[in-house]
Amino acid sequence: MTVPETTRNPEVRRAGRRRPDWRGQAPVVAVVALGGAIGASARYGASLWWPTPTGGFPWTTFWVNVAGCAVIGVLMVVVTELRAGHRLLRPFFGTGVLGGFTTFSTYAVDSRQLFAAGHARTGLAYLAATPLAALAAVWLSAWAARGVLRRRQP
Repeated sequence: MTVPETTRNPEVRRAGRRRPDWRGQAPVVAVVALGGAIGASARYGASLWWPTPTGGFPWTTFWVNVAGCAVIGVLMVVVTELRAGHRLLRPFFGTGVLGGFTTFSTYAVDSRQLFAAGHARTGLAYLAATPLAALAAVWLSAWAARGVLRRRQP
């Protein structure tokens, strides 16, 4: 089956497809990369400081994800309801630092390893607890941040 052509003029079709302006996006990409390096380094440091024993509950990854989600909740309230801040604040801190710090890919790998090693109950507990705790952290931290902001307003 072929797609019907909407116009016979190739110039009209080309004008509809715009390429992104990479010069305008370069600062965003740069701050996301820098923030990601900072966040990932902090997460790696946490894993060195508090290593997970083989077959044990991955507490470090669990608490990194919960803490990162709590900070994301506060950040989003502050930048959307208090003041917008610099245009690179959210990409740097939200996408970069906190995106690099939280690690749901490691959550998936940890879960798989627990199941593969025969620790199904621990794996199931981890599989269920992490997203529930992360969502609760975002919600509670956003709720608390809004409460603090309301009390500060005259």
